[in-house]
Parts: sequence; C-alpha cells; structure tokens
Amino acid sequence: MRQVLIFIFIIGVVNISISQELNCQVQVVSPLVQATNKRVFDVLKTSITDFMNNRKWTNDVFKNNERIDCTILINVTTNTADDFIATIEVQSRRPVFNASYNSLLLNFMDNDFHFNYLENQALDFTDNTYTMNLTSVLAYYAYLIIGLDYDSFSLKGGTPYLQKSLAVVNNAQGSNEAGWKEFDGTKNRYWIINNMLDATFIPLRDAMYKYHRLGLDIMTTDKLGGRAAILESLAGLKQIHEIKPLSFSVQVFFNAKADELVNIFSGATPDEKTKMLSIVNLIDPTNSIKYQKILASP
Repeated sequence: MRQVLIFIFIIGVVNISISQELNCQVQVVSPLVQATNKRVFDVLKTSITDFMNNRKWTNDVFKNNERIDCTILINVTTNTADDFIATIEVQSRRPVFNASYNSLLLNFMDNDFHFNYLENQALDFTDNTYTMNLTSVLAYYAYLIIGLDYDSFSLKGGTPYLQKSLAVVNNAQGSNEAGWKEFDGTKNRYWIINNMLDATFIPLRDAMYKYHRLGLDIMTTDKLGGRAAILESLAGLKQIHEIKPLSFSVQVFFNAKADELVNIFSGATPDEKTKMLSIVNLIDPTNSIKYQKILASP
C-alpha cells in the first residue's frame, strides 16, 4: 500500500512540475448580440480555454513558469442557434531576460471567423484532418504562437510549429470558410504562415531572433549593444521591402513592435534615432506618427 502511495505522489509531483505550453487567457464578448440567455458564451469561453491550455502542442517539456503567455479575444457579432460570426484578436508575449518586462510577439485581428458551436460540444481536433472551423482556427494560432516564440529564442527554432500551422491551413483548403485560401484576401491566415515559411521572408525570421535574443535580452546590462542588435534586425527587413514593398507579414511584425520601438529608441543617441527612423519610416509608414515621438524625447 505504501509503495502505491509513493507512486501516486511521484506522479502528482511530475504533473505539477510539467505543464502544457500555453498560458492562454480567453475572453468571449457579444455586445451586439441580442439574446436573453448568454450562457453559451461563458461555456464557449471555458471550452476554448481548456482546448488551448490543456492540450499538448509539442513534445517538449515545459515548467509552469515557462508557459507562453497569450490572449484571445473573441467578439461575437452575430449568433443564430449554433452559428457564430465573430472576430478573433490574438496576442502573445515572451519574457525579456533579467527584466520584469514582456515583449509582444503577435498582435493580430482576424476578421474571418465564422464557426458552428453547440453548448457543451466537444472541441475536436487532429493534426492531419479538418474537423471543425473553430478548432482549426484555434490550433492554427496555437502553433503560430509557439513557432514565433521559439523563433525569438533560437534562429529559426520555430520551424516545426510554423509547419504545423501551415498544415492546418492546407487541411482547411476544402472548407467553405474564409481566411484559409490564397484568394480570400491579402491579409489573412493563409498569407501570414505562407510568408513566414517563404524564402523571401527569411530576414523576418532572422529579425525575430536578433531583435529579441541578441537585442532585448541584453539591454539590462548593455543598452548600446542591445539597441545596435535591434537596429541590425530592422535593417534586415529592408531586404524584404525591396522585393515586396509594404508586405503584410512585415506589417504584422510592426503591429506588435511599433510602441515598443518608440520606448526603446526614445532614450537613444541622436545617431541611433536617425538610423532607426530612416528604416521604419521607409518600411512601416503606417506607424510614422508614433515614431515621431522619438524625436521629441530627450
């Protein structure tokens, strides 16, 4: 009996110390939906939270404090029976070495989110099959989040998970849902992941590593060296701009980084500010007004 108790204790300790990959905070809101009973939205939130956080997405071992922080905000605009039309906003962050600061890696609003869901319905998903749009979209973002996180810690380290995200897209090609196909638009799930794995966009993935691991992670001890690495990572993105000006995937990068770059370079030298602004005003004109704040700082 004592041996059985010891075995159970050991298993319990292992389960406590080894966690799934994601620490995902989920919100489901429905301000435009006129319904007398909105319980289904609460149940949906719980189901999505369990799906994202309790599923094992990789074969790697994560401690509880190593889980990737991310958030999902689903805004349901129309709901009739089991039919939902919504937007899904996805963010993910990674910690900066020797700092209490978390850097935003992904900040994307997906407007192509239509799915069917019945209250308490099981959320089924397998890697090699398109079963339901809800879980395919969630799995796509789970793998994308993990891939970007791994890319920020090792050069192209996220490749296996970006490929899994691409596989989700490929499996969904036979569906009638928007966001999965090349001709659904120029700013959708298809283009994010296909660009990430395209040879033209290798400088973007290199920038993810240089910006975070060689830049942000050393700034607590070497601000000049950190800013120099970040400048180098941004300069690499000019290679993409020369081939595909104002590309969507570079825009997705700056959607996450614009405010952070303002904070980093507000304390920079005049020469660093000049170099940084010459790059971002060329390849990210959408945020040019934000970047001008750098000049106003001492």
